[in-house]
This record gives sequence, C-alpha cells and structure tokens, in this order.
Amino acid sequence: MTVSKLVFVPLSYTGWGALDHLIPETKKHSPRKILIVTDPMLEKLGLTKQVTEPLQNEGYEVILYTEVVPEPPIAIGEKLAKFTRSGGFDMVIGFGGGSALDLAKVASAMAAHEGNVADYLNLSGTKKISKKGLPMILIPTTSGTGSEVTNIAVLSLETTKDVITHDYLLADAAIVDPVLTVSVPAKVTAATGIDALTHAVEAYVSVNASPATDALALQAIRLIAGSLRQAVNNGEDKQARTDMSLGSYLAGLAFFNAGVAGVHALAYPLGGQFHIAHGDSNAVLLPYVIGYIRKSCMSRMADILEALDGNSAYLSDEQASRRCVEELVRIVNDVGIPQTLQGFDVPESALEPLTADAVKQKRLLARSPMELAEDDIRKIYRSAFDGIVTEPT
Repeated sequence: MTVSKLVFVPLSYTGWGALDHLIPETKKHSPRKILIVTDPMLEKLGLTKQVTEPLQNEGYEVILYTEVVPEPPIAIGEKLAKFTRSGGFDMVIGFGGGSALDLAKVASAMAAHEGNVADYLNLSGTKKISKKGLPMILIPTTSGTGSEVTNIAVLSLETTKDVITHDYLLADAAIVDPVLTVSVPAKVTAATGIDALTHAVEAYVSVNASPATDALALQAIRLIAGSLRQAVNNGEDKQARTDMSLGSYLAGLAFFNAGVAGVHALAYPLGGQFHIAHGDSNAVLLPYVIGYIRKSCMSRMADILEALDGNSAYLSDEQASRRCVEELVRIVNDVGIPQTLQGFDVPESALEPLTADAVKQKRLLARSPMELAEDDIRKIYRSAFDGIVTEPT
C-alpha cells in the first residue's frame, strides 16, 4: 500500500459571508502596513472596498497594488517584488482571480528572499525558496483557480509558463466567500468554472491520486457539474454561486495534493503563445486530452461520468469512459466556450511550436496515467485544432 502525503492551507473559511473572518485573521499577525494585491477591474468596480474599508476602520495602513494582468508575465512579478521589498509591509492580502492570488504569493515570498523572481522558477531557476515570507491571506473572487489553497505561483514567459512552488507560498488563511463571485461576468464564470472542473478531473486520474484526493475531486465534480450552467446563465443564483465556490475550493485541494497533468501541460503554451485565458486554454483541451488517454483510466472515467451526470449505471467501463468524454464536450459547449483551437484563432502553423513548448512541462506530464510523448502531444493539438477527439493508434 502506498503512502500519500497531504498538505493543506492551515486555515480556511468557506461559505456565504466568510469574508467576515478577515479582521479576526488579520489581527492574529498584528500588522501595521498591509499590501493588497488585486485586479484593477475590482478597484474600478468598487469591490475592493469590501476588504480595504474594514481594514482601515481597524486602523491598519492599507496599500492597494493593482498592476495585475491576466496570465502575468515575469516582468510583472519582478516589479511587484521590488515594490514589496521597498514598502515596509508586514502582511500581504491577495484579492481577486488567480493572477492576483499568484502575485500575492510572489510578493510574500520575495519580501524574504534576495535576487530576481526568475531565479526561483521551476524550469530555469537556480535558487530555492528557503524561508517563510510575509503573512498572507488569500481571498478569491472567482470560482476556478483554487490558487487560494495551493503553494504555486504561475508566471508567463515568452512562449510558455513556469511556476514558483514551495510550501512557504501557502496562505496563512484562505477566505472563500461566494458573495464575491456574484458580479463575475458569464464568460469569466464559464472559463474559471471549467478550469475548476479540469483541476478535479485531472486530480482524479492523476498517478498521484489517493483516497483523500479522490473524495475531494469527485465531490468537486458533482458540485461544479450541477451548478456551472446555472451560474453562467444567472449569476445571481445564490445556490449556484455557493456550489461553484465550494466546488472550486475542493478541486483546488484535490489537485494541489494529487497534481494536474496533460491538460495543463498543453494549456500553458496556449496561454504563453496566444495569451488565451488559462480557463479557456484548459476548456478547449480538456475533452481532447482526456479522450486521448481514455484507455489508461477507463474505470476512473466511469466514476467521473457518475459524478458529472449520475447516469453510468449498467454501462461497462469502456462505454462509460466514452460517455464521459462526450459529457465533457457537452458541458464546455453548454457554457459557450469555443471547442477548437481554430475557435481561438490559433493557426495550424502554431501546432509545432505549441508541441515543442508542451514537451518541456515534465513536472505536469509526469502525473498523466498515460505517458505523453512528443508525438502524442502533437496528435492531441491536431485533434483540438480539427475538433475531433482521437486516440493513440
């Protein structure tokens, strides 16, 4: 029997109104000056006041940092690191989507480390995170990335992505309040929702899956599959937003411990080369990657189908696994995300450069239940370009 290692954020609050725990959690660290890393759109919409005003009313000095962009390039991380080091901050709060939360992790860690952010990247860095940075609270405003409960900060390079990862990047507390997601536009709700679904599906078929991550992943799939369409169609549906928020959180816990694999490995170059949002990149690739590796994990895909629509009774694993791929195609289509690379204006000439970059994502590819060699990756990109799910020949 194998031994599984499970790592979790020390403390999480989830549910409608969870943001009420911000002040008590902040007080634990006795900060004087707090850096809030957030999305500029949230400031424009006035949503950051839900965090800044309670903190200011308690007498804390609050500095809002809004130089956050989707799929943040390494230069954004370097600029934030310099700002944090020179600011005399005692604490960091990340408030926003995955990019804001990942950059908050960078700010916290780099406040305690010398050198450039690039020095600590997984693929090309020469230095390691060696000590805990500033105290950190992470508050997601979308239901998708799971970044609030992981130790990973993702940054974009010229044509692909890389990460900084260490348990010192874990938040001291995660606050997951579905109230904050009600105003998220339908398009973003769809993309981040499929991102969360991908986390759960890939965690469940990962070679590092365990009974604990299986339970988290399957419940995440149930919650997301049962609420995503409604959250996209009616963002003010309280139950749909609550279920999506919790589903994303559980999916984050699942994939943080079991890992994601082929879908993410192929999605990173899409984001790097074409600046396609991470959720959209995962969505357009999900059915094609899972369809390609289907035979390596048929019984697990039967479980996923049951969690997706509760309709796998009397089907063989072979039949259920095929139905599972069909259901993944259906849900991506139902929430309005293009189902081919051509739908994102990716030209056929890009398939080789995408393949070359995806092959480098060995940390992710190692978790796939089926080994994905360069030619396999090339075939999957071709399938996603043509819109036809294929399998190895």
